[in-house]
Amino acid sequence: MKLIVGLGNPGDEYKKTKHNVGFWVLDKIAEELNLKFDKNKFNGLHTKNEDYILAKPYTFMNNSGFFVKEIVNFYKIAIDDILIVYDDMDFKIGQAAIRNHGSAAGHNGIKSIIEQLGSDKIKRMKIGIDRPKIKEQVRDYVLTPFQPEQKKIIDKVVQEAALACIDFISNDIRIVIERFNAKNKKAKTTISS
Repeated sequence: MKLIVGLGNPGDEYKKTKHNVGFWVLDKIAEELNLKFDKNKFNGLHTKNEDYILAKPYTFMNNSGFFVKEIVNFYKIAIDDILIVYDDMDFKIGQAAIRNHGSAAGHNGIKSIIEQLGSDKIKRMKIGIDRPKIKEQVRDYVLTPFQPEQKKIIDKVVQEAALACIDFISNDIRIVIERFNAKNKKAKTTISS
């Protein structure tokens, strides 16, 4: 069984912020597959069928690992079948990347998941949100909405990311990366491995 987790913060005040891009992708997947997040368990929401689970932690970003660990243990999901979707400041707006493993690279949500699962061999999809010009403004930056022109670009990335996640449900991650690299080669949206 595959598990796809989108990271974000619960509450209306965070709904439109850059830090909630992971939630946006999960909402788009649910929309594409005509699903509702109907299970409120482990301090988060999820929807499940026989092949996959889509999940959104409501633990706030820095404690995402607690939710992920509980859902992984409850449903006995293998590390290799997990995909985490989240925002990343190291990628420009309009870019996304899929990785098979790696460090948290300063992202507190993925850091919490790595700590709680005891492994960095977790597949992840990073959605670029760009970086603020002044380092001290990081917290404020991720908790603000995109500018209107940026939002148009992000909406396209979210759509492509959702389709890549849907592809992951029934395929190996390498196939997903190859397909979406080929599809997006000439587009402004780039998904890379």
